[in-house]
Amino acid sequence: MEELTSKQRAQLRGLANGIDTILIVGKNGIGDDLVKQADDALEARELIKGRVLENALLSAREAAQALAPLTRSEVVQVIGTKFVLYRPSHKKDKKDRIVLVPGKKKT
Repeated sequence: MEELTSKQRAQLRGLANGIDTILIVGKNGIGDDLVKQADDALEARELIKGRVLENALLSAREAAQALAPLTRSEVVQVIGTKFVLYRPSHKKDKKDRIVLVPGKKKT
């Protein structure tokens, strides 16, 4: 997946404002179950919001950066204890997919 541009990131941040937190990282950290849950959610929704509990051993940034490569997703943003991940879906109908603003390539 290509690196997100700042405009695409801003677009996804706006979309993430309206979604609920569905992924919770607790004191057990990032295990196989959490990765599978995140992977399934990304395939179904493309954009997911996660939260790191206070008793977790990871910060939200660490959790997001650890989950992103495991789920082949991009970290959109990290604020406080919450983070947002994005991965385009391959199974969703084209009409249901998130259409990103075109990114300009740096030359």
